[in-house]
Parts: sequence; C-alpha cells; structure tokens
Amino acid sequence: MTRRLSGTGVALVTPFNPDGSIDFPGLRNLIEHLIAGGVEYLVPMGTTGETATLSKEEKRKILDFVVEVNANRVPLVAGIGGNDTAAVVEEVKNFKTNGFSAILSVSPYYNKPTQEGIYQHYKLVAENSPLPIILYNVPGRTGSNMTAQTTLRLAELSNIIGIKEASGNFEQFMEIIKNKPKDFLFISGDDGLALPMIALGAEGVISVVGNAFPADFSSMIRKCLEGKFDEARPLHYKLTDIISMLFAEGSPAGVKAFLEELNICGNTVRLPLVNISAELKAKVVAAVKNY
Repeated sequence: MTRRLSGTGVALVTPFNPDGSIDFPGLRNLIEHLIAGGVEYLVPMGTTGETATLSKEEKRKILDFVVEVNANRVPLVAGIGGNDTAAVVEEVKNFKTNGFSAILSVSPYYNKPTQEGIYQHYKLVAENSPLPIILYNVPGRTGSNMTAQTTLRLAELSNIIGIKEASGNFEQFMEIIKNKPKDFLFISGDDGLALPMIALGAEGVISVVGNAFPADFSSMIRKCLEGKFDEARPLHYKLTDIISMLFAEGSPAGVKAFLEELNICGNTVRLPLVNISAELKAKVVAAVKNY
C-alpha cells in the first residue's frame, strides 16, 4: 500500500456547469488529463472537491463516475470526513469500496476537539472502516492542530496507514518522520512545501496544482523521491508563482481558473465560494500563456 500511494496524488476538483450542476464531461477530461500527466493516484471528494456543498447523492455519483472512468488505471483514495464522529463512522461503514484503496479523513473541524477527542474520533472511524485510513491535518481549515504526539499515537493503530500533513510546521513534520513506524506514510499537504518535506522523509504529496500541471509537478516529485534534487529544483521554481496564485483568493477557485484556461473544465464554483477577481484572472491567463 505504501508503494502504491507514494508520489503524487491529486485532490480532484469537482467541475460544475454554469448552472451549478455537476459537469461530468469536464470531470472525465480532468481524469484523463491527470492520468496522461503521470500522477500516481487520484483523491476525489477532498476539500478541493467542494464536498461541503455536495449532497450525498452527488458524492456517490461522482465517486462511481471516477471509478468507471479510471478503470483501475491508478489507485483511488476517497475523501470521507466530518465533525460528527457518528456520521463519519456510518459513512465509512456503508462505503462502497470497489475501486478504492484507502480513505482520506480530515481531522474534525469547527468543534475544536482536544487531542484526546481527535484520537478517539479517528480510533472509532478506523475500527469501523473497511479500508485503511489516511489522517489529514489542516489546521488552517479545521481550526485545530493535530499534534505530532497524537499522530504518532494514531500511527500505532493497524488500520491507520499515513497522514496528509498541512500544518506548515516543520518541527512537527520532523518529529513525526523521526518517530513514525517505518511503513506509516507521511504525505505533504502543501504543494509549495513538497520538495523540502520529501528531503526530510515524506513519501509524496496530495496536490492541488497537480490538477492543472500534472506532468511537471509529478515529475518534480518523482525526481525528489529519487534524490535528484538538482533536477527537481527547476520544476519546483517553475511552479511556485502558480502555486501562490492558486491560493491567493481561495481554493479551488484559483485552480479552476487555470483549468478553464487549459480547456480542461469550467471555472464555476458553488457559493459561498466565488470566482477569482478580474485582476487575478489576468495574471492566470498570462501565466498559462507563458508557461
């Protein structure tokens, strides 16, 4: 499993039509774009997929569609998380696992649980999940940080196989990497930090920029994993300004603007998200033209 989920995973956007309905042809274009670009695995229904605005029926249709289009070409990881432990447990228990290798589950948001609360949440989810669990720590969205100590404690549970770390705290990264079990996956949750995180021992990244530029970004990650940092560094710096644009006015509005310019899918987002400003859009258009 750790070999299958090393390298570049991409947190898929959910393309929408101008009326807000799901754009399935656009989603097909995106999946083909990513697989042709050489990414190692796909992650539908993460934060980047605007899952907070999707109904249960829409989520199931998207997951089924991704499985169908992927046709077992690359591994799939499903995003299933929330701030109601009982609801998350029920969702993982009833999850149709066909075509999926693991579940990425975000740390409970809004409630701001203690570290013991986070531990007990994940322990119960892992005990009830038919697939291995990858933890997801993203304090900027959840409102609470999962500490290195809590991560290492959870890493001892048999059905928890890794963490997507997006705290931005290098001391925390190093403590986890230094003390984690050998087969526990440490995955970057920040595109711009993936290179130095792999230098410290991360096994890859779950990416946003990979939606738009999968070939260069996944090549950069593979070179890092091979220890070829001199070859990886130019690709890293080729993408740094673009990565900044992706998040300047919120995600996934930024990456959807790039995908529109690349003729992959439209730029529609669902409220409360809105499209990026005309000023930033002009920079996106210029960046794609000059890429």
